[in-house]
Amino acid sequence: MSGPDHAVPDPVSAGFAELGLGPGLQQSVDELGLSTPTPVQAAAIPAALAGGDVLALAQTGSGKTLAFVLPILQQIEDAHRRGPASRAGAGARRPTRALVLAPTRELALQIGEAIRDASACLNAPLRWGCVFGGVSINAQMMGLRGGADVVVATPGRLLDLIDHNALSLDGVQTLVLDEADRLLDKGFEDELKRVLALLPARRQHLLFSATLAPEVEALAEQLLHDPTRIDVRAEAVSVPDIHQRAIQVDAAQRTPLLRHLIQTEGWRQVLVFVATRHACDMVALKLQRHGIRAAAFHADASQTARREVLQAFKAGELQVVVATDLAARGLHVEALPAVVNHDLPRSPDDHLHRIGRTARAGHSGVAVSFVNADNEAHFRLIEKRQGLRVPREQVPGFEMKQTAPTKPQPLRNPLTDPDGTGGIKGKRKSKKDKLREAAAAGGGTGSDPHAA
Repeated sequence: MSGPDHAVPDPVSAGFAELGLGPGLQQSVDELGLSTPTPVQAAAIPAALAGGDVLALAQTGSGKTLAFVLPILQQIEDAHRRGPASRAGAGARRPTRALVLAPTRELALQIGEAIRDASACLNAPLRWGCVFGGVSINAQMMGLRGGADVVVATPGRLLDLIDHNALSLDGVQTLVLDEADRLLDKGFEDELKRVLALLPARRQHLLFSATLAPEVEALAEQLLHDPTRIDVRAEAVSVPDIHQRAIQVDAAQRTPLLRHLIQTEGWRQVLVFVATRHACDMVALKLQRHGIRAAAFHADASQTARREVLQAFKAGELQVVVATDLAARGLHVEALPAVVNHDLPRSPDDHLHRIGRTARAGHSGVAVSFVNADNEAHFRLIEKRQGLRVPREQVPGFEMKQTAPTKPQPLRNPLTDPDGTGGIKGKRKSKKDKLREAAAAGGGTGSDPHAA
């Protein structure tokens, strides 16, 4: 894959008006309180408006959603302005001009909210749909009955709707793959192939990813033609004003310490990450028993229940949401002051995505990690990948008593593990990765696709 490395404009000196957006979208971003574009927006919006393919590497919290939503909306408004010949006539089904694929329901909903807010001041009325699994397909079919200019979808539900003749991709002019690394990691290869086969041959591609994993590189090689390449990962990680803290505490005292911090730190709201769905329910229940407005958020809950939790959290009706890594991407809560790693994440990349839920849109925030003798070595690797050292703290009354690991620590082989990364996800191939490679060598996909 070839393409120019895009020189990122200085967002301080360039406003949204200089990026090629019309008055309606400029008014929308003004009403959203956005005065200057982020680096990924400053680079991606003009490139997308020019009609070329874009490969953008950007971390969570970088403003990437508007980086593709705004040019899509501008292109659709321009098409409507050209006259009746460019849009569906009265009573006709409106063709879908842009398709956005997302790996999770939560991310799809966030994109849908961005489309709703950004299109509020457009002259021409916009029809858009957001579809995903876990809820009844009938309501989504009814919502798409008159067609939609933009459709945001998880792959599985998109294909279900196509199978029900509720949606056609014949008119798609722009395809967006948001968080392409996660799309591929979740095993959507088969669905992607089916979707691509249904799209017109001539189309624009906007591919956004947090990492340029081999699978993403291969997909980009396959899809993109002379793309503008944008890499603002360094800027996205360094810009947020996140104060990281590492508190040493025995595993059994983590939840009591969490209660203590909630009561003494003055956190208006806090997002707590745990490792398992069971832990999610248990920690939330223990907080509730002590009068704290808390709820669990994980994949076992119904989509309706998860949506209600997010709405209550964003409205300030909940003080604490205890979540699995399902909430590490695609969840945006305005001015969230704190994130707590009750359990450490599996990988340094997951750590960055978790703590990136705070300190968004120019706000500051704190990210607290609970560290004990068993996970100290793991946290050191997370620190190493970030290039920083977080001072260890102890809170009076919750001092760590366990000083030696209770679990056997793996021995490092200097030949196979020269960097001392051990089993950290993202550095060594997992069993699933090896199975995928073996299947690919034999002509298969190597994994079962997850339902959307």
